[in-house]
Amino acid sequence: MPCEHLAITDIRLPQKFQCDECVKTGDSWVHLRTCQTCGGTHCCDSSINHHATRHAQVTGHPVVASAEPGERWLYCYIDRKMRTY
Repeated sequence: MPCEHLAITDIRLPQKFQCDECVKTGDSWVHLRTCQTCGGTHCCDSSINHHATRHAQVTGHPVVASAEPGERWLYCYIDRKMRTY
């Protein structure tokens, strides 16, 4: 069954290539994801803090886009589905 959350046409891109939360704490990150609801950019689950997943859990914002150069995909935390764009 298709994921209705992934029916996004205007992809939010990162304002800066940094994790908003890791910058505050002085931590580093591995890869970045941009929330498609609010536009915040956070670190992936390969990073120590898992800020993108935590952001989705706390806010209920379901979809992130990879903020990595050359990657063009979306992921829905609710339905655990991906799609490329």
